[in-house]
Amino acid sequence: MQVDISESRILIVDDTKSNIDLLVSLLGSSYRLSVALDGNSALIQARENNPDLILLDIMMPIMNGFEVCKILKSDPLTSSIPIIFITALDDTEFITKGFKLGAVDYITKPFRIPELRARVHTHLSLRHAMLAYANQNRILESRVKERTKELRDTQLEIIYRLSRAAEYRDNQTGLHIKRLSHLCRILASACGCDDKTADVIFNASPMHDIGKIGIPDSILLKPGPLDAEEWKIMQTHTTIGAEILSGHDSLLIKMGEMIALTHHEKWDGSGYPQGLAGLDIPLAGRIVAICDVFDALTSKRPYKDAWGPNDAFDEINAGRAASFDPRLVDCFLNCRSDLIEIVRSLNSAGQKSCAF
Repeated sequence: MQVDISESRILIVDDTKSNIDLLVSLLGSSYRLSVALDGNSALIQARENNPDLILLDIMMPIMNGFEVCKILKSDPLTSSIPIIFITALDDTEFITKGFKLGAVDYITKPFRIPELRARVHTHLSLRHAMLAYANQNRILESRVKERTKELRDTQLEIIYRLSRAAEYRDNQTGLHIKRLSHLCRILASACGCDDKTADVIFNASPMHDIGKIGIPDSILLKPGPLDAEEWKIMQTHTTIGAEILSGHDSLLIKMGEMIALTHHEKWDGSGYPQGLAGLDIPLAGRIVAICDVFDALTSKRPYKDAWGPNDAFDEINAGRAASFDPRLVDCFLNCRSDLIEIVRSLNSAGQKSCAF
């Protein structure tokens, strides 16, 4: 990787003016230099200017170079700045201590000019290469996140469109599954689900009736009541949906499978297809059961007019402990204003199909 270090900033820290003058004369034509005559000034300049390299003397009054280095390396704003000790202390103990504190190099005085320039050049090159590498990684991570989001958005859009296709014959507007998703997220959050779980339920709930794609039109679109045999076939949309969604490791698809299978189970065990009761019914299935019935009640269908929201809430309340989980009913009723607001908002953006 070719790195341009000509604009590099070097902070020289030394309490002796002659030492600073020498370093400025040697490096000033190649780099942008700043100086500090004591440790406190060095700390201030390092935090404010973020130099690419610090040349740091050790023997200084009040705060020596080791103390300055320790403070710089403990501060997240300055910890990554490379430090080279430049000192007359030519002792193994001091050299070892300097490296332990985090310095990248240790040059003793009187130094050899070609060696000094070479070491400064090397450490600046490494510094800029590391910064460039880190920036490249950030760009790649950003692209990966962007691509991941695009793939997820595409996945969710496909799920929505397939779910809408399954209901297209008896609910062409697609607003039912949109309303249902939002109703489910509100209820999931209200009953204590974390944001991630509520979002999964939000995105999986449109698949609740995907099994209707396997129900004959003669039954699905029948204007009158279904006879016993037709009703038995109609109930299979739950198992058909679960079968369509089975066998995939995706959390979202697994949630969709669970919802498709259990959203017609009832709290008292009188639902279908398995006759589950109480807490044996998965939470997501219990949530969708309430929201699906509420939206069905408040939606206009060929065989019924839309109910007003108050009547629909009363009907949900009447179903507690029979059709619905009593605790979830309480949570649902406590969210009246939010539920009504989201339904009205969605209806105003599309073809109105319910009495809000």
